[in-house]
Amino acid sequence: MNKNFTIGSRQVGADAPVFIVAEMSANHLQDYNRAMEILHAAKEAGADAIKLQTFTPDTITLDCDDPCFQITQGTIWDGTTLYKLYQEAYTPWDWQPKLMEEANRLGLECFSSPFDFTSVDFMESMNMPAYKVASYEINDIPLIRKIARLHKPVILATGVAHLEDIERALRVCREEGNEDVMLLKCVSSYPTPYEDINLNMIPTLGSTFNCLMGLSDHTLGPAVAAGSIALGVKMVEKHLTLRRSDGGPDGAFSMEPEEFAEMVKNIRIMEKALGSSEFRLTPKQELEHDEGSRSLFAVRDIAQGEALTPENIRSIRPGNGLHTMYYEQVLGQKASRDIRRGTPLSWNLITE
Repeated sequence: MNKNFTIGSRQVGADAPVFIVAEMSANHLQDYNRAMEILHAAKEAGADAIKLQTFTPDTITLDCDDPCFQITQGTIWDGTTLYKLYQEAYTPWDWQPKLMEEANRLGLECFSSPFDFTSVDFMESMNMPAYKVASYEINDIPLIRKIARLHKPVILATGVAHLEDIERALRVCREEGNEDVMLLKCVSSYPTPYEDINLNMIPTLGSTFNCLMGLSDHTLGPAVAAGSIALGVKMVEKHLTLRRSDGGPDGAFSMEPEEFAEMVKNIRIMEKALGSSEFRLTPKQELEHDEGSRSLFAVRDIAQGEALTPENIRSIRPGNGLHTMYYEQVLGQKASRDIRRGTPLSWNLITE
């Protein structure tokens, strides 16, 4: 799979900064003005993109009260049905072109997660620059094939995937000639306990499938997202709301704008701190090495022809003189000229 590609105007990949995505999801609470506020908050907090979800209750499930449509798995949504949850959570389709237009005006990329063929067609009518496949859709092979055929970046969340699910989805993308694919390490638990996130799986997945890796993070706070940067993720996605106290299906595990901005700051710090894998000193460190390390100096006045002894030369700071590894070699040799106390030793001051 390709290790660099573009999403809209943004370079994403091994040679690019981490792509930071604010997931709006259901945090608009069915209020268009609030959706716009979240979009602006994402920009102010430093996000690179805003992500939507494109479905209706009828495109994702059935309006049915049978037991298998009841939510009873110990989630924050227990006690309702899938249909009722998605009625509350979906983003009206007539909003989405306007949200995308405003995002682009602000310099944000805007893309979405489709959940059926009609939502893919709708997203394509807006010329969205990328497609995210949500965790529970990674086994929807016809949907992934339709998306892959568009030859735009495909972002696959792996929250409920077995290894064979990931392999199958990637194989479909390759069959359609689409190599611009990223895997998102994800746990479909809301919020995710820290002990369940298993960030160490990120490099394992990356090497197993030769893919760019990202993180879709449902833990609370910024620590996990920032820490993942050291493991090589090139995209971070977190839910964003205005105030958790406002509620909504995703409010409990979403970040508020100030928290999101702190996460962005920490991610950018981590990027700088990681730097290069090459073992070398920076120019500043080279200077500090010379100023702070030890070397051989005359610690007493030494007359021409006088022998160098432990009494008149020593290893001291700074590092301007001969390396300390020559200490025993120069002992017993003679000064080629008068050497003043405090002079760094050099070979032209020494004669056998």
